Amino acid sequence: MELVTKKRFVLYSGRAHLALAEEIAEHLHVELGNPNVQDFANGEMRPRFGESVRGCDVFIMQTHAGTSEMSINDAIMEQLIMIDAAHRASAKRITAVCPFYGYARQDRKAEGREPITAKLVADLFKAAGAKRMISVDLHSGQIQGFFDGPVDHLTAAPVLLDYLKENSGIDPVIVSPDAGRIKVAERFAQHLDADLAFIYKTRPKGMANVAVAREVIGDVEGRHCVIVDDMIDTAATLVAAAECLIEHGAADVWAMATHGVLSGPAIDRLKNAPIGRIVITNTVPLPSEKQIDKIEVLSIAGVIAAALDAVFEDTSVSQIFGGENQA
Repeated sequence: MELVTKKRFVLYSGRAHLALAEEIAEHLHVELGNPNVQDFANGEMRPRFGESVRGCDVFIMQTHAGTSEMSINDAIMEQLIMIDAAHRASAKRITAVCPFYGYARQDRKAEGREPITAKLVADLFKAAGAKRMISVDLHSGQIQGFFDGPVDHLTAAPVLLDYLKENSGIDPVIVSPDAGRIKVAERFAQHLDADLAFIYKTRPKGMANVAVAREVIGDVEGRHCVIVDDMIDTAATLVAAAECLIEHGAADVWAMATHGVLSGPAIDRLKNAPIGRIVITNTVPLPSEKQIDKIEVLSIAGVIAAALDAVFEDTSVSQIFGGENQA
């Protein structure tokens, strides 16, 4: 007896960022599945898929962000439970889609007696039943090695670069906010045929969310500067960098980042910062109270949709980015 099997694509999403999942489903011309998540009185949650996923290629998406309804830990746990449900329902392959990967900054031991939580999160996804992982602009490339299976590392650079080409209007200087992001800034500069600069910064030992910009390396006097980073969290690093650039004679400062986390005092800091425009993508939901005139949100849905389609069709994800997603 011969049996010709047919692959079936199924996309589900947790509740942390349904708007992005719906946009991705629209790009793929598929219907977003309903996981039917039920919340119990004690805070526990239980999904139950309303259709069979036996033998399916299942993509379960959740951005690891806190919202008014759930914490970042709730978001991760919800995705893990949904993956476990699909695994126990005999899905053929389960891919964890994490546009913003939680705990990514805890990727090493910077001091004694610290956890490496980024590795722990990867282990949890493997234990739940995920065979593959997809994420966007991880804080450090080494996180790809934490997951025991294929990891497709996407980048928002094409979206951000297209915006710069269409809107900058003048010859910019691409600025790395610290030494660790120089390679990313250099790639932006090469695509734009622009000059490069970076900020030398320090963090006081034992103090979280505190950054001190010490010096600018590069010529920024009278120039339009664009700071490029992977995320804006409390905005301490970004604001310190912008102030340092202005002190060194920059005519104007923009900021671009993939993940607009914008925690705690971020919005107040950005309102008062010498930054003309802040461009982020929608990997993390931006609530209405954080939507200020300076901030412009670009959609990453097309990039993620193209990657999901490539994984489903077993074609190259790297080709979408010309191989630069691995750099």
